[in-house]
Amino acid sequence: MAASAAPEHVERIVIENCSIATVDADDTEYASGHVVVAGNRIESVGAGRAPENPANVVRRIDGTGHLVTPGLINTHHHFYQWITRGLATDHNLFDWLVALYPTWARIDEPMVRAAAQGSLAMMARGGVTTAMDHHYVYPRGSGDLSGAIIGAARDMGVRFTLARGSMDRSVKDGGLPPDFAVETLEGALAGTEATIDAHHDASFDAMTQVAAAPCSPFSISTELLRQGAELARRKGVRMHTHGSETVEEEKFCHELFGMGPTDYFESTGWLGEDVWMAHCVHMNDSDIAAFARTGTGVAHCPSSNARLAAGIARVPDMLAAGVPVGLGVDGTASNESGELHTELRNALLINRLGAHREKALNARQALRLGTYGGAQVLGRAGQIGSLEPGKLADLVLWKLDTLAHASIADPVTALVFGAAAPVTLSLVDGRPVVEDNHLITADEDAIARATRDEARRLAQIAAGA
Repeated sequence: MAASAAPEHVERIVIENCSIATVDADDTEYASGHVVVAGNRIESVGAGRAPENPANVVRRIDGTGHLVTPGLINTHHHFYQWITRGLATDHNLFDWLVALYPTWARIDEPMVRAAAQGSLAMMARGGVTTAMDHHYVYPRGSGDLSGAIIGAARDMGVRFTLARGSMDRSVKDGGLPPDFAVETLEGALAGTEATIDAHHDASFDAMTQVAAAPCSPFSISTELLRQGAELARRKGVRMHTHGSETVEEEKFCHELFGMGPTDYFESTGWLGEDVWMAHCVHMNDSDIAAFARTGTGVAHCPSSNARLAAGIARVPDMLAAGVPVGLGVDGTASNESGELHTELRNALLINRLGAHREKALNARQALRLGTYGGAQVLGRAGQIGSLEPGKLADLVLWKLDTLAHASIADPVTALVFGAAAPVTLSLVDGRPVVEDNHLITADEDAIARATRDEARRLAQIAAGA
C-alpha cells in the first residue's frame, strides 16, 4: 500500500518480517511484510522489508513468527459487572437480571472505577485497542460514575466509547429493575447530555467518545427512547441499546407495545446508520431487512448469549444482507473471561451450530467482525479497524511461533481457531500499551487486588441491605 507522507521529524516505529492481515476492503495480506508507524498514524504497509532508512526511527521490531492485525474493537460491554462475576450462573437473562439488579443498584464511584480498570486491563492485554462500555446504573449519591469510567480508560491508554446508559422503567411501571435502581426521565436525559458535553470528542483521532444509550425495552420508557434519540441527533452522537436478545424480550414487547422489538425501535426513531444494538439474537427476515435498509449495526456477543442461553444470532444472514456487525465481550457477569480475542473463535464456532453449519463463518470473516466490523458499528471505519496508510496506528503484533500455534501454517487460522495468542506488542494511537504479553500502562496485580476488595465491599453492602 502506498505510503502516507508524514514530516521527517515525527518519530517512527518499524515492524518487519511479519505476516500481515490488513482487513482492508480487499482483505490484503502479506506472508512477510512491514508496517511503518509515524506518530499516531500508519505511514506504510506492504510486502517485504520496510523502506530503506526512514527518518527518525525510534524503534525497529523483527516480527518473525508473528502476525500483525488491526487492534481488536469491542462494541458492547458493562464494565461494572467485573465485581459481580460468577453469580447466578444457571439463569436465563430475565432471572439473571432480577437476581443481580439489587446488588448492582448499590455500586459507587470507587467500585465502578476498580471494575472499569479490571475490565479494561483484561481486554487490553488480549489485543483490544478500542473499548466500549454501556453503563446504565446510576444510583443516587454514587458519585461521578461516567468520569470514573472515562478516567480509567484514559489511564489505560485505550481508545474508548462510553455509551451513557439509563433506566427509568422499574418494577412499579412493569419493568425489571427495582424501583430504587432507576433514574427519572428528566434525570436520565440531563445526565446523558451533561456527559456528552463534558467528554465527547468528535475529532479524527479522538480517544474518548460518548453515545446515548437507554438500556433495554424492559427497563426504559417509550418517552426515554424517543427523547434520547432526539438528544443524540441534536448532539451529533451515536445511539446504542439492547435489542432482540431473548424470546422473553420478544414476548414482553408484544404484550406491552403490541409489536416486536425491531418494529418498536423503528417507531421510536431507533433504527439508522447512527444506531447499533447489542445481541439481536431473535431476528426474523423482516427484522434483518429493516436493519440492512437503515444501516443499523449489531454487536454480536456469542459467549454471553451462550452463558444466558439466549440463542444463536443469525450473523451470516445479517452479513449477507449488508448489516454492519461487530463483536462484544458483554458484561463480565455473563462472560466471566472478559476477553474479546476469544470471541473471534466463539463467534465462528457457535455460528457453525446454526442453520449454515460449516459455511456460517470462516477465520477471516471472524477477524473482520472483531476489527473492521467493530469500527463500522462504532462509526469509526474511516479511522480504525484496518491497516491502511493514513489510518490511526492501532495494531497488534500476535506471537504465533510457540507450542500453541507453531504447527498451523496459516496465521489467520492460527489466531482465530487456535488458543489465545500472546500479544508481543499492542499500539494505540502509536503508543505501546502491551509489551511481551503484559500491560505497561497499569499494574495488573494492583488492579486485581482493588477489584477483589471492591467486590467484597459490594457483596457486604448488598447482604446488609
